Amino acid sequence: QVQLVESGGGSVQAGGSLRLSCAASTYIYSKYCMGWFRQAPGKEREGVAAIASDGSTSYADSVKGRFTISKDNAKNTLYLQMNSLKPEDTAMYYCAARDVGFCGSSPKAFLFGYWGQGTQVTVSS
Repeated sequence: QVQLVESGGGSVQAGGSLRLSCAASTYIYSKYCMGWFRQAPGKEREGVAAIASDGSTSYADSVKGRFTISKDNAKNTLYLQMNSLKPEDTAMYYCAARDVGFCGSSPKAFLFGYWGQGTQVTVSS
């Protein structure tokens, strides 16, 4: 059973930065597609960024150029560096894993079988 634990959320002002981390209970990052998703109140969960087992990445248009997804296979940790944050980035952010190495260009939440508990990001104007 894969367990994922996110950390690094918080409250920042617009224009600020945060780095989210996701630690896994087993060594999966070299084999699995990993993703970051977010969900704001009253909205559907949306994909933010994903990184495949080969290191290739994909991003939602709304975060391209501002967010960077990366992983450290040796530390079994996934990261999301978020810069130039906007109030519309406010949401609960979730780390997720899909037990195949391929992510696709637009990862969908229903394809990911493992989820963390989420970490809140709040951006004030």
